[in-house]
Amino acid sequence: MKKNLRLTLSTLSVLMVTNTVIASDWSSTITGASDYTFNGISQTENDFALQASLDYSNSETNWYAGSWASNVDFDDGTDVEVDIYFGKTWSLTDAISLDVGMAYYSYYGGDDSSDINYPEAYTKFGFDNALGTTEFNFWYSWDYAGQDEEHVITTLSHTFEVAENHDIAVSYTVSNYVGGDQTWDGTDSSYHHYEIAYSTSLSGFDLSIAAEDTSIDSDTSDERIAFSVSRTFDF
Repeated sequence: MKKNLRLTLSTLSVLMVTNTVIASDWSSTITGASDYTFNGISQTENDFALQASLDYSNSETNWYAGSWASNVDFDDGTDVEVDIYFGKTWSLTDAISLDVGMAYYSYYGGDDSSDINYPEAYTKFGFDNALGTTEFNFWYSWDYAGQDEEHVITTLSHTFEVAENHDIAVSYTVSNYVGGDQTWDGTDSSYHHYEIAYSTSLSGFDLSIAAEDTSIDSDTSDERIAFSVSRTFDF
């Protein structure tokens, strides 16, 4: 499950738009992906995904909010995921940035799809350096997938430019249940995800291809190549 968001975003967005119209920016991104993987686990049974977002940001206050949706394919009949999120960014120094926010993940299609809805808080640190951009990101949920279990996701990644408009990103992620009886593969409360991705843009489209694998042995989490094409529209 994803995701990249929930609270009363509609109220927050209205207030921000009303008070700072001049500094407001709206955008939408449409994405077609060969597979929707979340931390290396396919959410679409290794099948195609169509995704869309609507995002708002304010360049004066650095607040942002948005919503994101994708098709999914779960055993209980769930076939749609919708996430909402909001947060704020800071430039702590010329090189170090901070992003703090909340997200809420919701699911639809099956009779009990809403049972796996859950909230999440996140903190992201970015460090621009001579070798590229290094990120350390942290997500925490106190009710992960509606299981009343604490869950933590930690990611260390580095992105560097190999040529103009050609980037490589390498990342390592640990997903971990904190206490309780939940496990990922029947024995371990955590698993590891490894990914290397190439990205570029062409004629207004963003293109990405990634090789990834996890420590979970299953058809939906084994090694794979996934690619996506997206386009962002500014309003």
